[in-house]
Amino acid sequence: MSVSLSKIPSIDLLRGFVAVGRRMSITQAATDLFLTQSAVSRQIHGLETALGVKLFDRVHRAIRFTPEGERLFLVADSVMQQLQDAIGALEDRQRQRPVTLTASVGFVGLWLLPRLGRFQQLHPEVEVRLSASNQIIDLRKEGLDIAIRYCPQASLPAGAIRLFGESIFPVAHPSLGLSALDTPALIAESTLLEFEGDPSPCWQWFRWLEAQGWAGVRPKGIVRFNLYDQVIHAAVAGQGIALGRGQLIKPMLDDGRLMALSTPQPGPASSKVYCLIERDDAPTRQAQALRDWICAEARVTDTWPEG
Repeated sequence: MSVSLSKIPSIDLLRGFVAVGRRMSITQAATDLFLTQSAVSRQIHGLETALGVKLFDRVHRAIRFTPEGERLFLVADSVMQQLQDAIGALEDRQRQRPVTLTASVGFVGLWLLPRLGRFQQLHPEVEVRLSASNQIIDLRKEGLDIAIRYCPQASLPAGAIRLFGESIFPVAHPSLGLSALDTPALIAESTLLEFEGDPSPCWQWFRWLEAQGWAGVRPKGIVRFNLYDQVIHAAVAGQGIALGRGQLIKPMLDDGRLMALSTPQPGPASSKVYCLIERDDAPTRQAQALRDWICAEARVTDTWPEG
């Protein structure tokens, strides 16, 4: 005949009993459980009181099971081992789960993906899951580990790690035959590629033209995009002149897919930076590895000259 769950003694009492039964020593069981000997003795006494039977006989300095104790141990030890195995498996799954990161489409496509192979070489055991989105996502609600945010330097969220700022300047594919934008005539002959996903002056071509003293000069055409990576892909395809984020497009400048175009005067500066936010104060080892690697890569990126 079985009893209801409400009548089963607490797991603390059963854990103490199993620990003593496995060692046949209160002293060694106390060491295993990180408890004092008196605490383990109280657990055994509490279980005996709850069950109304004696579980151990004390013979001089040794202990041995009573018949009731031996019968209970055979079952309790098996159940406790199953619990240990199940909890261990759950912890393994937690340790091995992917590290999830969310960032803007432009950051993922232009900065993170070209570098991610280096992280995978360093940490082949870490599985990374990327969520590219321009929406602000609640890390806890969505179960994400890391977010890369883009915000004004003066408004960094609490606990955020600053990664790098941004230097903005005109860029174009070499096929356009440009090395500088130094006359209004060049603007009149060119198609300008504009990012309209951010209202800041640094992304508005007419603000750049005003800074050069060319207010009112009309380009041959303007093509506007709501995603920044589309602006850059269009520039790489030779479709016009874009305003480039130096820190994001440095690989394209280095390999010649894009060229930086000088201007007589600097354009409007950006006050925004990229920063890293973590969901937990105690991240997993895998999340720590990805965080530390991103921060190391960002330190190299942040050496880009401002202005």
